[in-house]
Amino acid sequence: MSAGAPNPARSASPNPGSDALNLGIVAHVDAGKTSLTERLLHFSGVLDEIGSVDAGSTHTDTLALERRRGITIKSAVASFALDGRTVNLIDTPGHPDFIAEVERVLGVLDGAVLVVSAVEGVQAQTRVLMRTLRRLRIPTLIFVNKIDRRGAQDTSLLRSLGDRLTPALAPLGAVHDAGLPTASFQPYPEADADFADRLGQRLAEQDDAVLAACLNALPHPLPPARLRAELVRQTHRALIHPVFFGSAVTGAGVDALAEGIGQLLPPAGGAPDEPVSGTVFKVERGAAGERIAYVRLFGGRVRVRDHVTLRQGPGAAREGRVTGVRVFAEGTVTGARAVAAGRIGQLLGLADVRVGDTVGRPGPRTGTDRHFAPPALETVVRPVRPGDRAALHSALLQLAEQDPLIGLRHDEIRRETSVSLYGEVQKEVIGTTLDEDYGIPVSFSATTTLHRESVDGPGQAHETRGEDGNPFAATVGLRVEPGPPGSGVDHRLGVELGSMPHAFMRAVEDTVRATLHQGLYGWQVSDCVVTLTHSGFCSVRSTAADFRGLTPLVLMSALRRAGTTVLEPMHDFRLEVPSAALGQVVPLLARLRAVPAAPRVERYGCSLTGEIPAASVHPLERRLAGLTGGEGLLETSFARHRPVTATRRPPSRARTDHNPLHRREYLLHVVRRV
Repeated sequence: MSAGAPNPARSASPNPGSDALNLGIVAHVDAGKTSLTERLLHFSGVLDEIGSVDAGSTHTDTLALERRRGITIKSAVASFALDGRTVNLIDTPGHPDFIAEVERVLGVLDGAVLVVSAVEGVQAQTRVLMRTLRRLRIPTLIFVNKIDRRGAQDTSLLRSLGDRLTPALAPLGAVHDAGLPTASFQPYPEADADFADRLGQRLAEQDDAVLAACLNALPHPLPPARLRAELVRQTHRALIHPVFFGSAVTGAGVDALAEGIGQLLPPAGGAPDEPVSGTVFKVERGAAGERIAYVRLFGGRVRVRDHVTLRQGPGAAREGRVTGVRVFAEGTVTGARAVAAGRIGQLLGLADVRVGDTVGRPGPRTGTDRHFAPPALETVVRPVRPGDRAALHSALLQLAEQDPLIGLRHDEIRRETSVSLYGEVQKEVIGTTLDEDYGIPVSFSATTTLHRESVDGPGQAHETRGEDGNPFAATVGLRVEPGPPGSGVDHRLGVELGSMPHAFMRAVEDTVRATLHQGLYGWQVSDCVVTLTHSGFCSVRSTAADFRGLTPLVLMSALRRAGTTVLEPMHDFRLEVPSAALGQVVPLLARLRAVPAAPRVERYGCSLTGEIPAASVHPLERRLAGLTGGEGLLETSFARHRPVTATRRPPSRARTDHNPLHRREYLLHVVRRV
């Protein structure tokens, strides 16, 4: 079927429930995924004309800033029908500064298409995405785009895909006239004995049963029906990744890709009669300022006027009433009475909804594990006009609703707000958004690195009601200890559950978590265990405010006795440079405190791997092009946090609270007396 031929999928009507497919398009920036999204929507009959990224006329890049810059910033959903199945296609950002948008989408996907440029080949973000897709076992097709561009690779790129992404690849066709405007993709006929033999070998590498069947069938390959069934099975299990080539601009190969999407990727699954289970992966504001929640339902059905339970992590459950439902169909979003399992819908009326909320029961990929690294940078945002301080804070809160990883940190004392970042492009986008959408021009401080603190050992403290200058009607004792890596803050009870009212217990736990956002040096404390060892109250005088006031003093006393170490974020890096540039690159790495392994000579020149501080990644990127004549390729990914060793005194950050490390200062602010 050619891209311009009548397509039976165009007349198919969307079916609800398990006959849906939630598909993500992911790629390194500029690989052409938004153009591919446009081509698929045109191929399915949703769009009469194909939009252009350069002209700012694409269907999914709806923000003015996206159209102007030609990059995707926010994920967008578009729907089309394919062979009787409703495909909810999610176009995601490609720039690494907006990886948080990609992260939220991964948990709701049934399958993905990873787009790779035939000209630029495998790039840093391509490898990060592929590793994550394979780790999450998301069925993934690979589409090599831009085969019509000068310099396009085909066979050589397949070797690179196998070396740098995964050897579990199954090319399903050949490219003709690569690098020319007439370039085309021709799927291999199933009756082609050479193709059947190659495909059988590749499938046998993933499954011993297939290997045995291939050996028993010698000297002939397995029958085409058996190969096709096994290809589908292994693709569903993310064991093998079919590869297609084409051009989103000319439409070459898109028909074959669409057929692969329909036949090789699994349906959504889930049943409307199950208990409600879903995930909110995006929140945006409507024209009237109302919150609109994008939810993927894994089970059940949500109707207008239903009451739903929202929960995020270990936090308390919240209730919300749905006042409106919209579903995606044929390229538009329309009002509906309900959204059913397997589908993506918009829910209105949930005033407290947040990105990452579970709706009802947790879904299969709902959890606290992160797929990508957290932001490692921070900057202070200041309004150009001093009178805009309150409006700026409100605007940043709205932006944080849509992107929780912005990580606002408000300093009441200095009247400043800090935001956490992935990179400089994200900072520029935040500034432009505040100026154009909210009418608030802003300036930024220099970007700094976000550190953490870890607990060195055990430490404990307690204060008793009515003794030792304790002005609060509360008794609190806390023990702080190191916790396992990645455990966050684990709050435990070392007293009887009924020793005081639940509201007081809750006040202590909430205050512990809030206080540990700033440790002894002002950085967030993570991976620790905090145990409540003493408790007491007065039934007449004590209030939750007493426990919220006393807990920071006790916790910081315990933390001071335990001690903390400041940690800096470290990235793994892989650097490919021409051999002639190695002598200049190695000294630069040393100055940037990178720890490289011995260089390796490869086809592309020399490769270096090792660890580098996150603060040094951007300076390395700036210098690399000049040192290597534009031929250097840097790939980094978050590795771990390690103790800071480069300075005599650990880096610190100004506190934004009333400083419970200084008792007199704290009490003067909290209770107005010492």
